[in-house]
Amino acid sequence: MSPTLVRHQLPDSGSTDRPDPVATAPDGLCAPAGPRARARDWAEIQERMLVPLYEAAYTRLGVGPGTRLLGLGCGSGLALLLAAGRGARVGGVDTDEYRLELARERLVPDGRTGAARPVGGRLDEVAGGGPFTVVTAFPPVGGAGFTEGPVAALTAAAGLAERGSAVVLGGWGPVERCATAGVLRVAQRLADPLRTAGGWWPGGRDDLEELAETAGLRPDGSGRVACPFGYADAASAVRGLLSTGAFDAALEAAGQPQVEKELREALHPYLRADGTVWMPNVFRYLIARTR
Repeated sequence: MSPTLVRHQLPDSGSTDRPDPVATAPDGLCAPAGPRARARDWAEIQERMLVPLYEAAYTRLGVGPGTRLLGLGCGSGLALLLAAGRGARVGGVDTDEYRLELARERLVPDGRTGAARPVGGRLDEVAGGGPFTVVTAFPPVGGAGFTEGPVAALTAAAGLAERGSAVVLGGWGPVERCATAGVLRVAQRLADPLRTAGGWWPGGRDDLEELAETAGLRPDGSGRVACPFGYADAASAVRGLLSTGAFDAALEAAGQPQVEKELREALHPYLRADGTVWMPNVFRYLIARTR
């Protein structure tokens, strides 16, 4: 298959809840954005930060023609598009309807074969693309994209895969090697009054292995990859980070002005002389096998 990635900005989907994407309020804060706008910010700013993670896993597994890949938490479809570009047949699920809308725009049918690349909100909507040979669960930033929780989602997806198929889990690397960790702790601190799990907490060294084993999978190797977060300016960094979902509970608890103010303060150490923002990070991936 020969997927097409539109190189200009994604087309407007007709939403009226989106101000000018670079508009700022008089105090320098970003204009309030709805869920559709945040999905577009994810697609246009944040999602590309994880490309090294996607590519490292695909290269290690030899993803290509003959691969039938299912993406859990597929977001706006960039990881699926990269796999399709290698010749894989892909499908994906996500809970965010606006990200899925953008994924459908990206994953247009191949002009030569007309092959469908289904994405949906539930596994039964993409089950026709199976049995799958690779399942991915990449979204480590905000932990979004799973309807029933990661264990239930992995268990259900494994049921659509061939025996011995690879399941790839993505996650943060050591906290001391992730500059973004301190920035994301703003989400935890501001969300705490709601006593929710919407923030970000550092994971343990064996979290991915424990998740795989709980879901009935057999760990079969792991790796680390550098995924720096780089932004054109502080405003883009704020928009990108807010699009991850990690700050949703903080926004509800403290409001956007307060969240943005504290985010900008946390980003200050990573602001370079030319105005860009650069945060080095290391991510992990675990390859497990269905039994």
